[in-house]
Amino acid sequence: MSVDPVVDSPGEDSGRRRAVMADVAKLAGVSHMTVSRVINDHPAVSSATRERVLAAMAQLAYRPNIAARTLVTGRTRRLGVISVDTTLYGPASMLVAIERAARDAGYAVAIASLPALDRRALGDAVDFLTSQAVEGIIAITPHTTTMAALRHVPTGVPFVAVEGGKAAVPTVAVDQYLGAFLATRHLLALGHATVVHIGGPQDWYEAPERERGWRDALVAEDREVPEVVVGDWSARSGHEAAKQLLGIPGLSAVFVANDQMALGVLRALHEAQVSVPDDISVVGFDDIPEAAYFTPPLTTVRQDFGEVGRQGLDLLLEQVEGAPRSRRRRVIPPDLVIRKSTTVPLTRLDSP
Repeated sequence: MSVDPVVDSPGEDSGRRRAVMADVAKLAGVSHMTVSRVINDHPAVSSATRERVLAAMAQLAYRPNIAARTLVTGRTRRLGVISVDTTLYGPASMLVAIERAARDAGYAVAIASLPALDRRALGDAVDFLTSQAVEGIIAITPHTTTMAALRHVPTGVPFVAVEGGKAAVPTVAVDQYLGAFLATRHLLALGHATVVHIGGPQDWYEAPERERGWRDALVAEDREVPEVVVGDWSARSGHEAAKQLLGIPGLSAVFVANDQMALGVLRALHEAQVSVPDDISVVGFDDIPEAAYFTPPLTTVRQDFGEVGRQGLDLLLEQVEGAPRSRRRRVIPPDLVIRKSTTVPLTRLDSP
């Protein structure tokens, strides 16, 4: 039995939609039934024919009736995303990346934004999204407290966590440890005796991982490990932290756990008439769009959120297609972006 998924209602509008479907068939050089099969994701269509039909649909700006297609296929082609309610660059960029990856794969997205992702809030969000007939859920889980809550996600719901630690569900994350290690090693290679770290809040997964990478890079080179100054990701906290550090004798390099705090550091150093990078080199983390326009342009660690979104969607669709849930973890390496906020320390330049 074949059902035409493009008929919304009887009458003139229905006839107009059938005519558009016929136009797609004519432009693609296939039958009306073949167009219907492509829309319904029927397997009995070759890849070449499917691409030809999709190209014709795009050229004619043809949009099938999703509700009718759902009746035929039992698929909504809709995914859920659970996100923390924040404007911070990392989680916000991850949400955009997941939406874009889903759209590119032909899925719509329903979003549940929460102030916190504890067990109860996560359960309520899963219930809400499943009531919206989503086929699977991706959760952006930057907080360490979320890991315990993920153990209680119903096993029958395809589920993936991104931007978090090891969990009871498939996960995708940028290698925060490696990014911090690369940033610290870059400063040491320039000749700085040690590197001071301004860290993020410890209830975020990224903060202790970045601190661990910084610490291990120093230990690997048998360097002094200074005490960490902790901020809250904001430029204000970076500004306050930098003022605390200015009295440290011999301070020449700072690794800051995110670019917003690094902006505050640059402001505090400027106010104290400390030159960056001549007096103190500064490295951030995230590579926010504005980082290249700081004064000076900021050396930082770039996270490939687009790739995390694509990998997360890939893991989710594996489950949607019937694969069992696992504890697979995909880790995306970051890149160190070297700009003008780091240089060889003056003590090294002045040496004979």
